[in-house]
Amino acid sequence: MDSLESATAAERGGAKRVELCSDLLEGGITPSAGLIATARKKVSIGLHVMIRPRGGDFYYSDDAFDVMRRDVLMAKQLGADGVVFGLLDLEANVDVQRTRQLADLAKPLKTTFHRAFDVSADLRQSLEDVVEAGADRILTSGGAETAVGGIAALYDLVKRAKDRVIIMACGGIDDQNVGVVLEKTCVREIHAGLRTPVESPMRYRRKRISMGISGAGYQRFVVQESRVAQLVRSVRAFKE
Repeated sequence: MDSLESATAAERGGAKRVELCSDLLEGGITPSAGLIATARKKVSIGLHVMIRPRGGDFYYSDDAFDVMRRDVLMAKQLGADGVVFGLLDLEANVDVQRTRQLADLAKPLKTTFHRAFDVSADLRQSLEDVVEAGADRILTSGGAETAVGGIAALYDLVKRAKDRVIIMACGGIDDQNVGVVLEKTCVREIHAGLRTPVESPMRYRRKRISMGISGAGYQRFVVQESRVAQLVRSVRAFKE
């Protein structure tokens, strides 16, 4: 989620942790220090910060990697509970060396290798590489567009991971399909976006000017407490 409003709504709805980022239209990039600090003051659940210096692919220059290292340190200083990142090489293999460097730098924070995993060349090899690099968790849809579409791959990853790394399922999960995902993949953790579009309250709008992918800024996406609460109820119902 990319706003304080969404983070607090997620906590009120019963979420156990939030992944904080900016610019979800780019799939999420590193949030500002101000957003991290304010979110830390406002939410008491787990706060995991995205470490991604730009949109696009997951192959990073030396300068971009230096930015990531500094952002990991910033997240630690501001009280985050974990960081979320993903690095690949030119052949779309996990960059084990750099991943290990960030995981070591982040300690004692928890580390998650994000959906860069899903666009890697070989999911099974990438699993072994992430384990070797020392990350605590992999966020994945099983290499598919959604978790439902990747159910078979997710189940395979869970079985191969055993207790070496946590497999967290993601991708289009909501209260309607979460039971199927949990049952058929055996994952113990899920990640859900649950974004809802909301219109700007501004009365005057200059419609001939477009700023960015979302236009002039008259619509944005937020997480609503009610949708989080419904997902939590569905998870609890499955466990019962």
